[in-house]
Amino acid sequence: MIASDLILRDACAADAATIAAIYNHYVATTVISMESDPVGADEMARRLADVQDAALPWLVAVDNGTVLGYAYASKWRARPGYRHAVESSVYVDAAQRGRGLGLTLYRALIAHLAGRFHCVIGGIALPNAASVALHERLGFRKVACFTEVGHKFDGWVDVGYWQLHLPAPQPPETHA
Repeated sequence: MIASDLILRDACAADAATIAAIYNHYVATTVISMESDPVGADEMARRLADVQDAALPWLVAVDNGTVLGYAYASKWRARPGYRHAVESSVYVDAAQRGRGLGLTLYRALIAHLAGRFHCVIGGIALPNAASVALHERLGFRKVACFTEVGHKFDGWVDVGYWQLHLPAPQPPETHA
């Protein structure tokens, strides 16, 4: 399904316009994002910088020089007691869905977070069977559902939360 020349790498400011285009499809056509207006490249570059300035990963999947999807982690909440939890986001170009890119990106994101954070939280606007299946395939479990907390396209939207506890960092081996 996934091309062998697919590269996963850290996102950079030059990716912002393509990332915005991928995201804006979901803004314009779905309730997956609760934003109502398209996000420009400059705003997306600012968001990318904010994530990376917080020492959190923002990854892109690139095939033949084209960004096909992205995944990133952001702070779950601002207060210090929540510093061990992050929220995850994964978006794939609509034309590339069904190729396994979301799974590949999510696995790479989790690998970047393991040993650094205690848990990852994924919020899913419901219904969204594909996103639920992706999270549960990766070991996330549903922990909450807030009803009618979003409003878009003249309708109320429920949001569910799935959580994955990450493995604790392994102590270094000692040689006696």
